[in-house]
Amino acid sequence: MAEIDLDRDGFMRTLIRELSGTLEDVVGLEDASGFISIVGTKIGESIGQSYRNALSVEKLSRGQVAAVLVDLKRRIEGEFYIIEESDDRIVLGNKACPFGDKVLGRPSMCMMTSNVFGSIAAENLGYAKVELERTIAAGHQECRVVVHLKHDEAAREEDGREYFGSQG
Repeated sequence: MAEIDLDRDGFMRTLIRELSGTLEDVVGLEDASGFISIVGTKIGESIGQSYRNALSVEKLSRGQVAAVLVDLKRRIEGEFYIIEESDDRIVLGNKACPFGDKVLGRPSMCMMTSNVFGSIAAENLGYAKVELERTIAAGHQECRVVVHLKHDEAAREEDGREYFGSQG
C-alpha cells in the first residue's frame, strides 16, 4: 500500500479544521464560533462530570478546577500550564494546541477551549468569563487564556465569553 501520512488522529483534526473552516466561510466567524461553542459546552459538561465522579465530589474547588483544566488538555496533547491562580482568576499558558497545526487560521476552533474551560469553571464555581488573550490559531507562539472567576468590574472590562453555573 502507498506510504501516506494518514491516521485516525490526523484525519479527525483535519475533519474538525475543514468543518470549522466551512462554517467560517458560510456563516462567518462569529456564527461559526457560536456553533462550535455549543459543542464545546456539551463536551465541557461531560468532562466536568467525569472529573467530579472520579474525585467523588459534588463540586470542584478552585484549585481542582485549575488542575482539571491543565490535566484535560494534557490528555489530548495540549501543553497548558498555570501562570497565575487567585480567587479572581486562573491564567493559563499553552505551548501546543491539541489540534496541532490544523488550528492555524481557524480561530473558531478556540471556542472549544473557551467553552470547555468556561463550562467546567462556571458549573463548579458559579461563574466564569473566558478571555482568549493570545492564541496559536491567531498566529501567536503560545496561547494565554484568562478564566475570570468573579462577575465584577475587572471581568466586565475584558473581552471574553461569560458562563454561568446551574443553581443548586
